[in-house]
Amino acid sequence: KILTEASLRQNLFLPPQIFMMNIFSGQTLTCHPTEYQTENECCPLCLPGRHVQRDCFKERVTSCRRCRNGTFMDKPTGHKECYTCTNCDAGLGLKVKTSCTTTSDAVCEPLDGFYCIDVTENNCVAAQKHRICHPGQYIKQAGTAFTDTVCSDCSAGTFSDGTFTSCQPHTQCESVNLQLIKAGTASTDAECGEKSSNVTVAVIIICVLLLVFLLISAGLVYWFYFRKKKMFFRPGEDDRTIKMLTWFCWMIIFSAKS
Repeated sequence: KILTEASLRQNLFLPPQIFMMNIFSGQTLTCHPTEYQTENECCPLCLPGRHVQRDCFKERVTSCRRCRNGTFMDKPTGHKECYTCTNCDAGLGLKVKTSCTTTSDAVCEPLDGFYCIDVTENNCVAAQKHRICHPGQYIKQAGTAFTDTVCSDCSAGTFSDGTFTSCQPHTQCESVNLQLIKAGTASTDAECGEKSSNVTVAVIIICVLLLVFLLISAGLVYWFYFRKKKMFFRPGEDDRTIKMLTWFCWMIIFSAKS
């Protein structure tokens, strides 16, 4: 066969062996879509889940082998090895959504509390932990597998510990017949307590003053009898007197406390 001028120009850029082959054959080797080319042969492709173990040769067909564990092939192939399965690394915030098989790769998704930050061919390859709202903020929008948590500050008169989906108004102590003990903040509620009457306050003050008076009186008695009048006691009587006065002082103190 005679080569055309155009095909001759194309063959000038081919390797010498193929160029000479094309010169004598007058055509290039084109394989069917279900075949792959190896040297001067068109060999049948191996099915998904398998790889080529040995190429075809003349009357010998392609020898295929099943993909080993941890590898896959998702389409007909002429490759000598299967692809390595994707590792859903927990250190990258990932877990397995769909396990790897001989005919399909593993599919990863974010761990609970994480969201995907890198997607390749519908497969999450890296994830990041959801943002945590601080006290004084509320969760405006909860995080999903592909979006981060959105936080927002509480307005005046409301509070949140960071886990609320909306800020709560401070308790109005007066409305529940209580008195304000501690004002509320952006992160804590107001603290309320029982109202104390004026009579109660007066009784407490009187009791305290009475106790102070009795303690001072007991001290004066001790000082007068034990220090100033010791000379008037006869031998042996001072111990009994001291014990009686001590007992009397303790009785005064206990009476005041009760």
